[in-house]
Amino acid sequence: MNTRKILVASGAALSLLTVSACVTDPNTGERKVSRTAIGGVGGAGLGYLLGGLIGGKTARIVGAGIGAAAGGYVGYRMDEQIKELEEATAGTGVDVSQTPNGDGILVNLPDVTFAVNSADISPSMRQTLDGVAQSMVNYPNSLIDVMGHTDSTGSDQYNLDLSRRRANSVTNYLASRGVSRARIELIGYGEQYPVADNTTESGRAQNRRVEIRITPITESDVNQAY
Repeated sequence: MNTRKILVASGAALSLLTVSACVTDPNTGERKVSRTAIGGVGGAGLGYLLGGLIGGKTARIVGAGIGAAAGGYVGYRMDEQIKELEEATAGTGVDVSQTPNGDGILVNLPDVTFAVNSADISPSMRQTLDGVAQSMVNYPNSLIDVMGHTDSTGSDQYNLDLSRRRANSVTNYLASRGVSRARIELIGYGEQYPVADNTTESGRAQNRRVEIRITPITESDVNQAY
């Protein structure tokens, strides 16, 4: 890639960050740049967030049955769901934002979702996940990717396995609260995509996270799938 292309790509990524990667501080109501997006641009890149749905959109729409019963019509109000999710997670340390390309919602579950080296969801986070799950039930015309991440402590293989187990725990919990399992795919990224400096404890804590990407499905998406 030549220098001009690199500069253009960097500018595009920064533009996406500025325009759409904001969250609301639950304590002050202030809009700020998402720490996930900051880490993505400054660290390992936004590729995993800017990429398509895990497993492909078309097959997943059909598998989840989205739009089929309604004859292809799908309505979705992303702004309203973001507001609902922000209210459900207020004061918990969970970040709710648009995805960097603005076509979905990103829910970032913090380090305290799990105990150290555990994939068991902390009791203190279950009520928060209940609210997240209920919002997904309220807005059924979307597909959900659950993505696990770790810090760089430990071996690559251990971290990869731990990130997948944590993503699986969140997936199973959402399903147990009424979210259709057919809507959800999961992946573990291990330590590949840090959002902060792994040489500090606070940075490692930010990197230990599970992200839930909610991608709205439009009527056009349904028509193409069927």
